[in-house]
Amino acid sequence: MKKTHLFAIILIAVAIGAILSTVASSGTYSDFAAAAKNPETDFHVNGKLNKAKDMHYDPVENANLFSFYMVDKKGEERKVFYNGTKPQDFEKSDEIVLVGRMTGNDFIAKSILLKCPSKYSNPNEDLKEFKSTKS
Repeated sequence: MKKTHLFAIILIAVAIGAILSTVASSGTYSDFAAAAKNPETDFHVNGKLNKAKDMHYDPVENANLFSFYMVDKKGEERKVFYNGTKPQDFEKSDEIVLVGRMTGNDFIAKSILLKCPSKYSNPNEDLKEFKSTKS
């Protein structure tokens, strides 16, 4: 076997290994119940912030600890701990996506992704409001 063939086979094997490791570590979109059943697996959990419950972030005490309550898409609520700073405009977000895993009854988030409300309202509603003030 030629050296170039051997090199090509090794290169293909490395590429396949890289692809498989990326797919395996990408996580799964789910809810708190599924994450609780598989505490060793990372999940992406979609939900909304429960604004009625307390959020805790004290940068003087621990700048890398933020906790809050989130309700997932199926209505289940869990306390979330995030080892990082509180994201800017966190309270204004429409939707939250957490990446992490369950530990007991709590969700430990590795990262937080925020879906913020649109900067711009519905242009048709603005136009109606503008026309009614001009009349």
